[in-house]
Amino acid sequence: MGIVEASIYGIIQGLTEFLPVSSSGHLALLPSILTIKDPGVSFDLAMHLGTALAIMCYFHRDIYKLIKNAFLLLDFKSPMTSDKRSSLHMIIATFSTGVIALCLKDFAENYGRDNSFIAFNLVFFGALMWISDVKFKEREEGELLKKESWKSALLIGIFQSFALFPGVSRSGITLTTARFLSISRNEASRFSFLLSLPLIIGGALLKYPEIVKGNEAFNLMSCFMGVFVSFVVGLLTIHYFLKFIKKIGLLPFAIYRFIIALLVILIL
Repeated sequence: MGIVEASIYGIIQGLTEFLPVSSSGHLALLPSILTIKDPGVSFDLAMHLGTALAIMCYFHRDIYKLIKNAFLLLDFKSPMTSDKRSSLHMIIATFSTGVIALCLKDFAENYGRDNSFIAFNLVFFGALMWISDVKFKEREEGELLKKESWKSALLIGIFQSFALFPGVSRSGITLTTARFLSISRNEASRFSFLLSLPLIIGGALLKYPEIVKGNEAFNLMSCFMGVFVSFVVGLLTIHYFLKFIKKIGLLPFAIYRFIIALLVILIL
């Protein structure tokens, strides 16, 4: 793989990891579109490293607060503050995703990368996303900080596990679930972005044995370029998505998903 192809991978990863259009679906289709050999698990992990760094850079203050208050949760005598509740809900969502994802992992790997299945997921979950955004009103900011909102965090975590299937979209399914619960677009987006970090790290740990056993070889300069591009594009995507999501809603992304699904069916 050359620098140009690696840069394209970085652009696609940086955009689609945070937009509700399915990063795994796009990355699964790239080898067919670019007519290149699948770069393998190691390269895919490197691209995710770029977007993980983008999250850590953009949300470093939020991440510090979440980690700090996660440890404070161990002090059962201290009162439950909104910051501690935020950390608790992030833990609940992450744990529920992990449990369900481990159950679905083998099935997703064996049957999830079929182009027809990806096209179906793009259309079906895109339609759900559109319906959730149009039909449900937004409540005030801070919905995920309320006492009973642990149930919302649990549901978001459970449905997020479906993102193992290419075409579903991790950010798309979390935003869809949150909007069905009438959580505002902005709050849902921030929760979704922060929730992606432990999942990227967890996914890297799960893939590590495959990397050790594998014999994948690729140009280190190309890999570095891909990581750098995914980091920069990821930062820009987070910033502008949070800036415009209140105004544009989720319909444009649903339409995009429908178009990509049609192209997959007609071309691939």
